Amino acid sequence: MNKEKSIDNKAASSIPSSGSKGRLTVVGAGPGDVDLITLKAIKSIESADVILYDALINEALLKYASSSAELIFVGKRKGCYAFQQEQINELIVSKAKNHGHVVRLKGGDPFIFGRGAEEIDYARQFGLETFVVPGISSAVAVPAYLGIPLTKRNASESFWVITGTTKNHQLSSDVALAAKSTATVVILMGMGKLSEIVRIFSEENKQDTAIAIIQNGTKENENAGIGTIETISDIVAEKELKNPAIIVIGDVVKKRAVLTSIYKEVNQEL
Repeated sequence: MNKEKSIDNKAASSIPSSGSKGRLTVVGAGPGDVDLITLKAIKSIESADVILYDALINEALLKYASSSAELIFVGKRKGCYAFQQEQINELIVSKAKNHGHVVRLKGGDPFIFGRGAEEIDYARQFGLETFVVPGISSAVAVPAYLGIPLTKRNASESFWVITGTTKNHQLSSDVALAAKSTATVVILMGMGKLSEIVRIFSEENKQDTAIAIIQNGTKENENAGIGTIETISDIVAEKELKNPAIIVIGDVVKKRAVLTSIYKEVNQEL
């Protein structure tokens, strides 16, 4: 095992044992459905001495933890922080140094707007071994559960995944660039900026472009609204949609596949 590489894929194939010291594994917990998690992620949870978990994970996954593992909620919701990011970084290091294997359990994939790379960079400064277990990203899985393909022949050749709220609490400038393209646009953490998003797409004469907003995607309490840029604000009010939600904009929304078992028909049709 090469301990000098920050993330060694070969090394990551071996899950740290619970007795090891000074290890951090950043684990993607998937989009919400408890079954949408990898075997490697489950093995990491099982071997953890300490688990620091976020608000967006399905807490049913914690059943895989050892009875002796310390479970610490460090989740963040809009306007409510259990821990600041600096405190989380320090907690990772102190728990790893004193207890052994720390699992940082994050919703979706930890390297897609999850600060997983930042936490690994910080931990490496203190000599911790670091590993990553990728997760199924909500940006892809949540639309798929509703039958929405992010790419489809004759509808979309590419897609953007954009944060709706930057570090400065502003809408990403990439949204305006994406609105000029023919690509599917997926916006995470964007509900608070919906009116601004609607304005940007309207200015590109895309009032009739299809849009879907999916709250609590892949979970039992999933709620979704489908309409157009022009109608979506009324649909959001009618269906009481709010965070956590994913916004999908583009012709692919009209190309939804009809699924059995996991697909729930949305009342509002295009």
